[in-house]
Amino acid sequence: MADLPNEALTSVVAGQRASAGPAGAGARTYRSVNPSRLDETVAQVDLADAPYFAGACKAARTAQERWADVPAPVRGKVVAAMGRLVEANADRLAALVTRETGKPYAEALGEVQEIVDTCDFFVGEGRRLYGQTVPSEMPDKQLFTFREPLGVVAVITAGNFPVAVPAWYIIPALLCGNTVVWKPAEYAAATSAALFDLLVHAGVPDGVLNLVFADGEQTWNGLEQALEAGDLNKIGFTGSTEVGSRIGALAGRYLQNPCLELGGKNPLVVAEDADVELAVTGALFSGFGTAGQRCTSLGTVLVHSSLHDQFLSRFTAAVASSTIGDPRRDVLYGPLIDQRFADRFEQYLGWLEPHHTPCGSTDLGRITAARPRDGFVGDLESGLYYHPTIVDGVRPDDRIFQEETFGPLVGVMSYDRLDEAIELANATGYGLSAAIYTKDAATAFRFRRGVRAGMVSVNNSTSGAEAHLPFGGNGRSGNGSRQSGMWVLDQFTRWQALNWDYSGQLQRAQMDVTDITGDPDFRLG
Repeated sequence: MADLPNEALTSVVAGQRASAGPAGAGARTYRSVNPSRLDETVAQVDLADAPYFAGACKAARTAQERWADVPAPVRGKVVAAMGRLVEANADRLAALVTRETGKPYAEALGEVQEIVDTCDFFVGEGRRLYGQTVPSEMPDKQLFTFREPLGVVAVITAGNFPVAVPAWYIIPALLCGNTVVWKPAEYAAATSAALFDLLVHAGVPDGVLNLVFADGEQTWNGLEQALEAGDLNKIGFTGSTEVGSRIGALAGRYLQNPCLELGGKNPLVVAEDADVELAVTGALFSGFGTAGQRCTSLGTVLVHSSLHDQFLSRFTAAVASSTIGDPRRDVLYGPLIDQRFADRFEQYLGWLEPHHTPCGSTDLGRITAARPRDGFVGDLESGLYYHPTIVDGVRPDDRIFQEETFGPLVGVMSYDRLDEAIELANATGYGLSAAIYTKDAATAFRFRRGVRAGMVSVNNSTSGAEAHLPFGGNGRSGNGSRQSGMWVLDQFTRWQALNWDYSGQLQRAQMDVTDITGDPDFRLG
């Protein structure tokens, strides 16, 4: 791992390259800390107010037409340069992700690689923003379709994937000829500023990519002001279902369709014929990787009743023997990202009921000297470290089953029939990711057809996106929009149809059409 300077990154300016003016009365200063060393400041940022955010959108509006005039293959070259710069700085960027969010370094490096993969994919899309030539029903007439950029895109992202998820939005949006105002999570301020610097140094012109730090209230008001002024054409949001629902309603008021990637309560089904050891490995990674702070993290294991005791015993042993602690070490997971998530996780633990059986660690809640964890590495008193928790005996009407529990907590319950497992998998109303472990193709395809998740894995975990596959959910997990791969192009372009008649006369569709008729009454003798 590359070492980072010990000094804190301070005074990251809100709205870099936005030319939106100084922050006003609604602004304040925010201090981002290292969650594994809470006394260490990683970044101090000035949070902008709503007019500043709206001003950044106006600046992006001014820059958008010039950027759209740059040929798409040339914009693709800028994306290629982004990938190479990120690749050259991968160690340092990953180390910063670890320092500011507590993500283990190996995972952080994988997240950085996802930016590179995304850039590599979209380099080619700069030469493949295809339209179509469509045959007309009339002579001397041609029909065409073209992809056109939307205009200004506001991207609002969470901090659990502080560099990969923003790249999913920013890179295709820029490639398609849009300009972007990016509002990252303030608790990942240093990481966001570092990614921003890498992207703009690839050759992005002033005003095309704009970074604004703001809290939720000021961001909301800024979005509303920009929409009212006509300076915003698309909102991309990754975060909670509650906030996403509000953003969807706001965008709908202005007849816009946002790109919403929201929460998940992702099921993992262990079928009667499953490889139990493989299922345990998948559940361990998807349930406790990133301390369970992924939208695709495992929520509930639905295990066939004939395998319940065997699976629970092995899963408990695997979790109990895993190393947790300092994210710079070889650990299953490190601290929770921020105090707000730690406080919320304490609330989730309060949802445990007498019929639940918690297991997997030596205690519940925060790991401290009074509540130690066997196999912990690092300074347990310095960070937001929490015990991994398996909860057996979960029931369909439990809150712990119905709601997303953002943290290291996995429920376990039994089922008897595959139809029952599918019904339970859909019961929460979320629909992001689902997995099934089985050796039978018929079982796998029945599950795939029945489950409402946007992404399904067979004999793999609920987590693990690839840059060229569509990512997104349904129901409480999103509005059906998709990120990644060619599918995301529909989020950042609008279709334009061209009707070109060179016949020299007016030809009316559906009216002036040549009619060739046969003899419908003909019969063989």
